[in-house]
Amino acid sequence: MSEKDYYKILGVDKNATADEIKQAYRKMAKKYHPDLYSTASDEEKKKAEAQFKEVNHAYEVLSDPQKKEIYDRYGDENASGFGGFGGSSGFGGFSGGGFDDIFSSIFSGFGGMGSGRTRNPNSPRRGQDILIGVSLTFEEAAFGCKKKISIKRIENCPDCKGTGAKGGTSFKTCDRCHGTGQINQTQRTPFGVIQQVVTCPDCGGKGRIVSEVCPTCGGKARKEVTKEITINIPAGIDNGQRINYAGEGHQGMNGGENGSLIAQITVKTHKLFVRRDYDLHVNIPISMIDAALGCTISVPTLTTPATLDIPAGTQSGAVFKLRGQGIKQLKKNTNGDLVVTITVEVPKSLTKTQKEELKKLQSTFENKQFPMQKEYKDKL
Repeated sequence: MSEKDYYKILGVDKNATADEIKQAYRKMAKKYHPDLYSTASDEEKKKAEAQFKEVNHAYEVLSDPQKKEIYDRYGDENASGFGGFGGSSGFGGFSGGGFDDIFSSIFSGFGGMGSGRTRNPNSPRRGQDILIGVSLTFEEAAFGCKKKISIKRIENCPDCKGTGAKGGTSFKTCDRCHGTGQINQTQRTPFGVIQQVVTCPDCGGKGRIVSEVCPTCGGKARKEVTKEITINIPAGIDNGQRINYAGEGHQGMNGGENGSLIAQITVKTHKLFVRRDYDLHVNIPISMIDAALGCTISVPTLTTPATLDIPAGTQSGAVFKLRGQGIKQLKKNTNGDLVVTITVEVPKSLTKTQKEELKKLQSTFENKQFPMQKEYKDKL
C-alpha cells in the first residue's frame, strides 16, 4: 500500500474530475516550484523541493487512467493487485494525461524547470539571481550612498548571441526530428503498445544543430565575466535588510530577462549611537552637581551637535527626546527621534576638603528633598 494520499497532496476530493485534478496540480506546482525559492534558506529550499516532487508524483498517478484505477482500488499505483508488475517502470514510464505539456505550459516563464520534465529549450528563460553581501558604515546606512562593487555573473557570448554557433547563424536542421525538436517513441507495456512524444536526443529539443561553433566562446554560448557596477543605497537602510536591483543578475537565455542582484546589507556599529527602528539612542553622563542644579549640555547628532536643557533635580535614567534627529525613514521624508538617556555620575574619589564640605551640605537637607528614599522607607 502507498503511504501517500495523492488526493490530499493535491487538495482535491476522491471524486474530483480530471479537470479539477489538473487545476489543483497547476496551483500546487506553482506554489512549490524551486525557482520561487531561489533566495530562501537551504532548509526552506529542501522542504519546497520535497513537496514539489510529491505534487508531481501525485499528479502523474492521478492523471493516468490506468494508474489511477489501480491506486483507487488498491491504494498503490505499482500494480500490486495485478500480479506485481514491479513499480512504475513496469508501465514504461507512461505519464498520461498530458503531464509534460501541462508542466511546460505552467513554468515556461521560469528560469529553470528543476524537475527533469520536457520543456521547450528555445523558450525564453530568466537568468538566475545573484546574492552578495554589502558592508556599510553607520553613516552610509543613515544618509544613503553609492557603492562600487565587483560581481561575477554569467553573460551570453556577444559574438554568437548565446547560441554557441559562429555568428549566431551557423546551424543546420536536425536530421532526426526534422526541426520539430520532438520524436515519437513507442513502448510496450502490460496494457499494450503506447506511443508518446519525447524530446529529440540529438538536438536536445532545439530542432537544430550547430554546424560551426563560435570561435570566441568555443561553442559554450555563455561565459562568466567580472563586472564593476555602482549601486545606490537608500537612506535609512538597516542591518539585515536586502535591496533588489532588477536586471543586474545573470543574463537570461533565448531572450529571457536577466535575473536580479540582491544586496544583503550589513551595517557596522556606531561608537555612540544605538539604532532601534528609526530612532537613535545615546547615553550621556553628567555630574551629580549638574543634575542637582540643572545645566545645558551639548548632544551629538548625525549632523551638527544640538543643545539640551537639563532641569534641576534630574535623576539618573531620565529620558529626553530630540524630535527628527534620528534616521530617515525609507521612502519617506520624515526622520525618527534622538532619544537621550541621562546617567548621573557620582565621583569615585573625594579629597578631605570635599568630604567635609559635602557633610556640611548633607546636614542642611530635609527628608522631603529625597522622595524616592521616603517612598522606599514607607514600603519597608
